[in-house]
Amino acid sequence: MSQFLDSMIARAKADKKTIVLPEGNDIRTLKAAEAILAEGIADLIVLGDADDITAAGCNLEGARIVDFRTSELREPYAEKLAELRAAKGMTLEQALELMDNELYFGMMMVKMGEADGLVSGACHSTGDVLRPALQILKTAPGAQMVSSFFVMNVPDCDLGHHGTFIFSDCGLEVQPDADRLAQIAINAEAAWRSLFADAEPVIAMLSHSSYGSAKNDDSDKVVRATAKVKELVPELAVDGELQLDAAIVPEIGAAKAPASPVAGRANVLVFPDIDAGNIGYKLVQRLAKAEALGPILQGIAAPVNDLSRGCSADDIVGVVAITAVQAQGK
Repeated sequence: MSQFLDSMIARAKADKKTIVLPEGNDIRTLKAAEAILAEGIADLIVLGDADDITAAGCNLEGARIVDFRTSELREPYAEKLAELRAAKGMTLEQALELMDNELYFGMMMVKMGEADGLVSGACHSTGDVLRPALQILKTAPGAQMVSSFFVMNVPDCDLGHHGTFIFSDCGLEVQPDADRLAQIAINAEAAWRSLFADAEPVIAMLSHSSYGSAKNDDSDKVVRATAKVKELVPELAVDGELQLDAAIVPEIGAAKAPASPVAGRANVLVFPDIDAGNIGYKLVQRLAKAEALGPILQGIAAPVNDLSRGCSADDIVGVVAITAVQAQGK
């Protein structure tokens, strides 16, 4: 377990929050729940059939198990959901149907104050998780958009912050324009500050080009996004466009971008599109055996976090700890 994850778990234990896990039909979720309860990381609500969950053989003593298909909460939740979505034409009958969906039911638990946050995605797509989050919880006050990030912990690495980085956006924004890419960088900076107390964020806007070494529409987008970030938040340590090696390797940064305040020491890596981000995080995860925690969502009114469908039980434990820390900040 990484030093970062140890710190998240310690912070989560210090002020326990209640997290809902909608995927009680997934054995990884149940194994993670067993570990979370054993370590006292969070209080848990697990959604699913109690008999099926018990038959899985995990010790979930202390968890609240709720069958969303039969719960007495279905009707009041449906009434509230119909009220929230009335402007979109949702009827009570439609809202009741949505209570058959564990993600909608779980989001309503957060909305109604039964839980402080939600973690899902082991067997649902990012879109499946995000849709009810935006419909029910909506964006946070002042948030321009919702984006995502991974916390990447690379073993035996002295780059970044002792081998730890934020990668953004690797799971949500497909082809952000310059303005949205700038907002992703601003969101990622806020995410770093919420999770790391012992290091300042240093943000690299990544490209296949460093300081004009290639000139085309793709690299120009990153240049314009960097300028927008500097305009909106001039105090940030941000620079681009930078190639990955120039962003994180000191000697290469000094050679390719000697005047850069960021080159060679970045710990927050902002990718130009989802292709680069998704491929990049998975390369680091699989080839460098890095711990990849996320995708963590930024900009929703309550802590809701996604999981890669290739996640392990340990990954779920880590994301629950991060979600609990985010809930403390709320």
